[in-house]
Amino acid sequence: MNITLQALRALDHTDLALVQRIASLSKAGATVQLTPQAVRLQQANCPPELQRQIEEECYAAQIDIHCAPANRNLSDFKLVAMDMDSTLITIECIDEIADMQGLKAQVSEITEAAMRGELEFQESLTRRVALLKGLDASALQKVYDERLQLSLGAQAMLDAIQQAGMKTLLVSGGFTFFTDRMKTRLNLDYTHSNVLEIEDGKLTGKVVGGIVDADEKQRTVERVCAEMGISTSAAIVMGDGANDLKMMKIAGLSVAFRAKPVVRAQADVALNFVGLDGVLNLLR
Repeated sequence: MNITLQALRALDHTDLALVQRIASLSKAGATVQLTPQAVRLQQANCPPELQRQIEEECYAAQIDIHCAPANRNLSDFKLVAMDMDSTLITIECIDEIADMQGLKAQVSEITEAAMRGELEFQESLTRRVALLKGLDASALQKVYDERLQLSLGAQAMLDAIQQAGMKTLLVSGGFTFFTDRMKTRLNLDYTHSNVLEIEDGKLTGKVVGGIVDADEKQRTVERVCAEMGISTSAAIVMGDGANDLKMMKIAGLSVAFRAKPVVRAQADVALNFVGLDGVLNLLR
């Protein structure tokens, strides 16, 4: 196995002491410095009990750790599929739109419950969108211009995977107003999300057509993989909420980014502290 440890900061003496302790516990054959922020222990033994122990220690030290077979490379994958809100970008767009109505706290509470898996996604989206009824559609552009930012490491990650010839899919329970703009801005290959209904320049409080929920996200990844002529095992899928779990489960590599506990527990990789480009250190 390879054990990769990485932090947002440069690893200091305290961090490296922890690395050496893990190297000893796992009987690692070699220690390789990947970057000032990342190190890999090669030819390591990482049984489940030890993995749980060192994951807890590393989480307390704000270090991300990943144990995986030693033969995985970026070239093993052909597609990266990403959730948008709180994954590729830092915000939940619907919460920021609601803020224009003075309803952010109310909408955010529903969003959080859905992301934790406590509320069915279709119901949560229908309730949240209904609260936006009557809002001037210009609020969408204002959110995009003033509040939408890429997540840490997103651009570096996209640059690397696109340079490697991989395709990209942005699949979101959010809205086409934002995914369409992200597709153009980031040169993404595929996008799929919900359509907000607008009449006379105002939001009606409804979504046009079917809702992109967990099942639809999974179907979208499967459909794009089929179009590409690849297995879903050749896809890396990134998400943060419970509605991402179904598409993450069919992936060759699932990545939980700043995710809810229920998602971290089920993902292959949990990036709790580093940026999205942290996935690259796992596949060098």
